[in-house]
Amino acid sequence: MASVAPASFVKEELPPSLTAASSPPSLFDGTTRLYVSYICPYAQRTWIARNYKGLQDKIKLVAIDLGDRPAWYKEKLYPENKVPSLEHNNEVKGESLDLIKYIDAHFEGPALLPVDPAKQTFAEELLAYSDSFNKAMFSALRSKGDDISDAVVALDKLEESLSNFEDGPFFLGRDFSLVDIAYAPFIERLQIFLSDLSNYDMTKDRPRLNSWLEELNKIEAYTATKWDPQEFLIVAKKKFGIA
Repeated sequence: MASVAPASFVKEELPPSLTAASSPPSLFDGTTRLYVSYICPYAQRTWIARNYKGLQDKIKLVAIDLGDRPAWYKEKLYPENKVPSLEHNNEVKGESLDLIKYIDAHFEGPALLPVDPAKQTFAEELLAYSDSFNKAMFSALRSKGDDISDAVVALDKLEESLSNFEDGPFFLGRDFSLVDIAYAPFIERLQIFLSDLSNYDMTKDRPRLNSWLEELNKIEAYTATKWDPQEFLIVAKKKFGIA
């Protein structure tokens, strides 16, 4: 169990995704807004952090339809035209790893990095590795599941990383942290993809990863952000040309 409990979870009715036909919200009116796509793993990172810190009333969720995104999003808000982005204090910030750190540092709620220097150092190492892990996942998808060797190596590294601290099931031991948040959306998708495309159970012979997934799925701040696995498969197969 996490040493610092999440803020009381508030279930919310998710807003519909805004499309090219949708009017913008009242931009830069003092409201803090987190712009996401419900199916985007990078955006999911920031959504989990917001939820875990209990910021549903402080940070308004705005969903963008990436397949039919409104022009105003790029023209008036975020020129990079990606999600996630955060509108806060009349500024807009982006990049998911930067944003989860920003949300943790600038808003109230349970801390998502421990004070232990050794754990902080290991956290930075794992956050830096997360891009390599994601590339391994996308490599498996690009091969249509025929070559999952990079993904297997990446999963083995995570299994080893989960043994670094013995005081709990998470990457930093008992502390649910930014590291778990950074990896959760991608591990979630990789498990779905490998099972469907390669008939591969990524938890087999990886007991620590299996325990991590079990504990992760007890956290409502995370489970509230999960999407339909079949929809993930439909979108991924279309994107990567998988029949």
